[in-house]
Amino acid sequence: MTEIRWHQKIYFTSSSGEITKIMSQTPREIVKRSLAFEFPERMPRDLWLLPWAETNHPEAVTELKERFPSDFETSIDIYLPAPIKKGNEYSVGEYVDEWGCRFQNIQEGIIGEVKEPLIADIADCTKYMPPWEILPKQTPGLYSRIGEFYENTDRFVLAGCCPRPWERYQFLRGSENALMDVLMPDEGLRDLITAIHLFYLQEIQIWAKSDVDGISFMDDWGAQNQLLIPPEIWRDIFKPLYKDYCCLIHAHGKLAFMHSDGNISDIYEDLVEIGVDAINSQLFCMDMEGLSKSVRGKTTFWGEIDRQHILPAEDPQTGRDAVREAASHLYDPAGGIIAQIEFGPGANPETCIAVFEEWEKIDRDFRE
Repeated sequence: MTEIRWHQKIYFTSSSGEITKIMSQTPREIVKRSLAFEFPERMPRDLWLLPWAETNHPEAVTELKERFPSDFETSIDIYLPAPIKKGNEYSVGEYVDEWGCRFQNIQEGIIGEVKEPLIADIADCTKYMPPWEILPKQTPGLYSRIGEFYENTDRFVLAGCCPRPWERYQFLRGSENALMDVLMPDEGLRDLITAIHLFYLQEIQIWAKSDVDGISFMDDWGAQNQLLIPPEIWRDIFKPLYKDYCCLIHAHGKLAFMHSDGNISDIYEDLVEIGVDAINSQLFCMDMEGLSKSVRGKTTFWGEIDRQHILPAEDPQTGRDAVREAASHLYDPAGGIIAQIEFGPGANPETCIAVFEEWEKIDRDFRE
C-alpha cells in the first residue's frame, strides 16, 4: 500500500493502482481550510433560516438540513437576563430588546423596526448606559459550559454574539437622526458611539477567551447602488471600530466574520485590510468581476445568493444560473468561498434547494 498526500488530504493506492481516500475532514476542518486557502475536500456550506421559512416551508427546511447540513453552529447562550426585555423579536406586536429599544413588528417570522428612538435628543447621549448587567463576567462554570458544547460538535463554532455599532446607534437614535448625526458629527455622536463600542469590546473579549472558532459582527452599510454614507466618513468613524474587533479576535487566535447588506464595494478592500477573514455580502448588488480582481484570495466570500430577486424566483433554474455566475468570478477549489443563502420571506424553497445543488455540482465536478 502506498500513501499519497494531495492538498493535505491522505489517499492510498492498492496493488492494482486504485486510489481510495482514507481520511476525511470534519465540517470544522473544512471551514478552516477554506478560510486559509488550504484546499478543503469540499466547499463549506452555511444555511441561514428565519422562523418564517420554518413556519411556511417545514418540508423544504427539513430537506435542506438533511441534504446540505450547515458546517457552522452557534455556541450556547451565555447572557444574563435583561430586566427591561420583553416580547419576541419574531412575533407580531412590540418587542423590547436588552438595550431598551422598542421594535414594532407587523409580520410573523421576521424582525420589526424601531419607530420611536430611545434617544430623541442627541444632547441626551451621554446619559445612556449600555446593558452591562447582561454580560456574564463572573458566571461560575461559564467557560467549561462553552467548552463542553465545543467538544460535542465537529462543526465550526461561531460565538453567540453579534456586535453592530452602526445598527445599534440607529436603534437608539432612529435611522433618520442617525444619518444626520454622521453627516454632521458632534460630540454627542462620538460619546454614544464610544459607549456602544466599549460594550462590544467587552462582549468580544468574553467570547474570545472561550472555545469558539470565530466571532461575527455586522452592520448594514449599503444601499442598492452605493454606501449609505460617504466612504471617507465611514473610514473616519467606523473603520477603527471594526479594526479593534478584528485585532481583539485575532489576538486570541479566532477568526473574524462580518455581514453587511447592500452595495459595499467602496469599503470591501478596507474590510480586507483590517483583517476580516470572511465577509457575508450581497454580491449581486456589486460588480463581482471587480471584487474578484481586488480581493479574491485575500478574504473569504461567505455567500450570498441574492434574496431580493433570485431566491424568490419561481423557476429554480434562476438560482442555478446565479450560482454559475458567482462561481465564474469567485470559485476557487483552494478555498475562499462558502455556499450560503438566507431562507426567509418570499424565497421559493425549490430555488433554495437548487442553489445548494448547483454549488455542490460545480465543486464536485472540479474536484473529480
